[in-house]
Order: sequence, then structure tokens, then C-alpha cells
Amino acid sequence: MPDHADTTSTAAFITAAEPQLFVADIKASCDFFTGKLGFSVAFTYGEPPFYAQVARDGARINLRCVAAPLIDPELRDREQLLAASLTVAGAEEIKNLFLAFQSAGVTFLQTLRREPWGARNFTVKDPDGNLLLFAGPAE
Repeated sequence: MPDHADTTSTAAFITAAEPQLFVADIKASCDFFTGKLGFSVAFTYGEPPFYAQVARDGARINLRCVAAPLIDPELRDREQLLAASLTVAGAEEIKNLFLAFQSAGVTFLQTLRREPWGARNFTVKDPDGNLLLFAGPAE
């Protein structure tokens, strides 16, 4: 066995990202993501829980309980400061996702629209005011 590590290496390939949302109540956030957005709870941690992860298809979102909002709500809405962006592959998918969320009574900061750069997207507001962009191709 050689006494040195192999010096050949390949560049790392990042396969996913897991945004972390700051929330006031882990249970309420998990209920929102599962009941309104179709996610499932991957895990909760702590007693009582102060950290969790929700998952849907290839997306994972981490939820971290904090005692007070970390960003001014008016600034967040005015500047559309996104907490996470989630992408679907097809134009029909983004439309169907929007309609499903609309039927579930989700609060939108921005409803489904076509952007000049060729995307269709909408922005959801979670119970803590976090802004989640859902995007897909326009055609």
C-alpha cells in the first residue's frame, strides 16, 4: 500500500442545495409545507423541535426556529428578497403547480407570470413571510 494519497483529483460536482429558512414555529412551518405545498417532513430535531427538513422530489428545505424575525418584513416584500428558489422542468408543470397551490389557499406575493428572460414563475409567502420563488420555462 502506498504511503501517499493519489494526487489526481476531479472537480467537485455539487448535486443539490438546501436553503435554510428561519421560522418562529417548526410545527406550523412543517404543517404549511406538507399541507399546502405537498412536501413531506424528512426529519425534526430537538425536544421540542427547533430544526427540521422538508422535502419534495429533489428539493430539500431546512427550517430553523428563531425567536424573532431576522429581516424587516416591509423591506423583504418591497425588494422581493427571496429565501429560496425552486425549479420545475416544464411549462405545464409550473402552471399546474401554481394552480395546485392556489387551490390549497397559499398566499402569493406574485402570481404566475411570464418573465422577459423566458421563464414563468410565481412567489409564495410562507407563514413567517419567507419568500419562495417557483420557476419553470415559459414554453
